[in-house]
Amino acid sequence: MLDFQSIRQAISMGLPEKESWRLAFGLTVTLVWLYLEMLRLFAILAGRRD
Repeated sequence: MLDFQSIRQAISMGLPEKESWRLAFGLTVTLVWLYLEMLRLFAILAGRRD
């Protein structure tokens, strides 16, 4: 469940409160990972110009 719609749907279907932090944590980890990968890609592309 890595997108907002799936999380919203799970909560509306009655997901227990203690499980919602796992969904939020998974989303946060995914966003941080994507950010780091974009930074790595930009560094690789910037290195090719030299």
